[in-house]
Amino acid sequence: MADGGRRAFIGSFTAAGGPGIVTAAIAPGSGALTVLSTLNAVPDPSCLALSPDGRMLYAVSETAEGAVAAFRVTGDGPEPAGCRVRVDGSGPTHLSLFAGHVLTANYGSGSVSAVPVRPDGGLAPVSGVFRHSGSGPHPQRQRGPHAHQVQPDPSGRWAVGVDLGTDSIRVCTLADGVLAPHRETALRPGSGPRHLAFHPDGSYAYVLNELSPTLVVCRWDAAGGALRPLAELPVLPGAPAGDAYPSGVAVSPDGRFVWTATRGEDVLSVFAVEGRGETLTPVATVPCGGHWPRAITESDGVLYVANERSGDVTWFALDPDTGVPRRAGSVPVAAASCVVTGRKPEGA
Repeated sequence: MADGGRRAFIGSFTAAGGPGIVTAAIAPGSGALTVLSTLNAVPDPSCLALSPDGRMLYAVSETAEGAVAAFRVTGDGPEPAGCRVRVDGSGPTHLSLFAGHVLTANYGSGSVSAVPVRPDGGLAPVSGVFRHSGSGPHPQRQRGPHAHQVQPDPSGRWAVGVDLGTDSIRVCTLADGVLAPHRETALRPGSGPRHLAFHPDGSYAYVLNELSPTLVVCRWDAAGGALRPLAELPVLPGAPAGDAYPSGVAVSPDGRFVWTATRGEDVLSVFAVEGRGETLTPVATVPCGGHWPRAITESDGVLYVANERSGDVTWFALDPDTGVPRRAGSVPVAAASCVVTGRKPEGA
């Protein structure tokens, strides 16, 4: 097809005027977005995930009651595949697919939920909830646990959860729909970890802290399911001019670069990866192209930034030698929260 069949799905906060889930075509080469459709089917679909074959799209409903919904990718937009399912947790902020389940990180209740995926791609009732415990020194943000992200490790053996409220990373197993704790790694008190991204070779991980604008380089042992912090470095050059809240981290598919986004300062930071992944060197910091960059996604040499408060998704061409982003365009999406990309399934 003329547009190459690649699609971007954009989540947004409907409570802040967002349109719900936006589907856009991705132009070959440039990565430019053209909006095809919008779907307001669940409240606050702030985080999205595609199935490996691209035929199903899953969305959290980041609300007090907390839910997840499944959509079938057909034509130029998704269609609901059954009713949304409660996750028995509040404020789910992130989701991922793992071992035949959708996992959700529930920020409000400080827990991770497992929701089985049916053979047709729809969702069954929640099968298990792992409730975190603990707190941190921040008087407002760390009174209790706040799970912010959960994802499988590159080996597919472990579910790795990031908890902002307890300054820790939790590694779990999943068997018969039940999550069980395996190991917990403590980070610096008050750092407030938000998101983690793995190096493509699976030996290192990079943890982005929200309550302090820093990035932690960690060694990852897939055999033992163990994370070991090695170094912590700032994501901004010098002290922030005002409030600075890092939000997203991404690693290039070849493992040569790491990018972070920081809200408040409204910038993207670029790091060169050295060795096997154990050393990061700052390269540049550039404007994010909007206000309050909530999430970033790299796809085919293009970096997409969901700017929540300016209400747009901006895309950047990435210099293949330096990794530095160059702004190339944007589309308006009110209260944008995330971007995921994939190829339109054959026959859809």
